[in-house]
Amino acid sequence: MQRIVFGLLVLALPVFAQDQSTALRSAAGCGPAKTQFSVKVDKKQHAVAQSGAGKALVYVIVQEKPDNLTIKIGDITTRVGLDGNWMGANYGESYLSFAVEPGEHHVCTDWQSSIKERQNLSGAADLTAEAGKTYYFQTEVFLATQEHQEQVRLKAVDSAEGILLVSKAGKSTWKEKK
Repeated sequence: MQRIVFGLLVLALPVFAQDQSTALRSAAGCGPAKTQFSVKVDKKQHAVAQSGAGKALVYVIVQEKPDNLTIKIGDITTRVGLDGNWMGANYGESYLSFAVEPGEHHVCTDWQSSIKERQNLSGAADLTAEAGKTYYFQTEVFLATQEHQEQVRLKAVDSAEGILLVSKAGKSTWKEKK
């Protein structure tokens, strides 16, 4: 009987670990891992809007960081989450924006990929939003080189840097793949 109980526990551990991983990713701001987006980018649109009444506005801008030795084939899709829900996605050097209620939030970005190792590449940051303010986050995607592994980082940037990054990036529009 002990062996049966032990065997069942061993078989159940991966399920518990997966549930814990999902809960932790959600707590960091990421949405469900299975959600996939298709993204279009308008490289001619570089607008910074005003936040709506009683809300804050958040921009997430992607910069890919290849080095001279990297052979780049296509752009990368990065999903953007807030408090456990996906807010949209970027493709290549692009940006998206969304309104948030004032208060404490968790922002997340990750590499949407069919390659398992890349699915774990993500970054997160805290946000204390105030009504009427605009916040900028930069997603840095580092491509693999001989010296460095692939990485995704998310960091807050000041408004001057955020506006400059928006001026260089295209506006993303997305839809969830079914």
